[in-house]
Amino acid sequence: MSDLVESIESVEQLAAVWRAMVLDRDEGADVRDLPGIAVRWADCRFAFWNCVTLTDVGADAELAGRRLGQAADIMRSKKHPGFLWIFEDLLDDEARSALETAAERAGLRYAFPGTGMAGDLLPIPEPVHPDLTFVRVSSDEHLRAYADLNSRGYGFPLEDGRDGVVGSTLWKNEVYAYLGMRGDVPVACAGAVEAEGRLFVVLVATDSEWQRRGYGEAVTRKALYEGARATGLTRATLHATVAGAPVYPRIGFRPNSPISFFSLKD
Repeated sequence: MSDLVESIESVEQLAAVWRAMVLDRDEGADVRDLPGIAVRWADCRFAFWNCVTLTDVGADAELAGRRLGQAADIMRSKKHPGFLWIFEDLLDDEARSALETAAERAGLRYAFPGTGMAGDLLPIPEPVHPDLTFVRVSSDEHLRAYADLNSRGYGFPLEDGRDGVVGSTLWKNEVYAYLGMRGDVPVACAGAVEAEGRLFVVLVATDSEWQRRGYGEAVTRKALYEGARATGLTRATLHATVAGAPVYPRIGFRPNSPISFFSLKD
């Protein structure tokens, strides 16, 4: 695939996966595909499920500025905060250079970076790690542990993370979600979910006390292994944080579009 095709795939995967995740939290959630903007907003306490993204391909500076203003207005109408995701490769060079200035003008502030990734990498060997056993998420107790790992990993209050997944039947039944257990202590987690002929890796986290031991990579491999075994899919996608970006190429992912996350100014 060309870089632009993979970048378009990346934003389309976000829209597809987040539709399911957001509606899982609230059947009345704001899920709309507007001209140039996809809204996937659960309006829950877990900020990652409150998402707006721009979908125009090749947007120039004028169009991108207008979309940023529209996205900020949508975000202001919500009860809970969330993020605007910008897949930079979908912008033309001028719009990309002017992005932070245009976002500032729209009332947005830069939050953090990410990277889209994809690869035709499945199936992979069944993973093992000398320190870990793997447990598939199947109960609210498991979901609470999964949520808490993500909250600690991303700096959210524990209750915010729990509002994202606890009580979900989707996560128990349709997401290949795994905890990496060190004895009886959950130390890492990762999930994979089927979306439009791919497996999408979602909400990977490792407890800060146990990082840099290969736990996140191992549990991600487990989620992908089990997802591929169940579905027969061969292509996988994800959106990586700075912490995860060095890990995923070792599994077989290739970077595509840089992603900029923005939140509303206080």
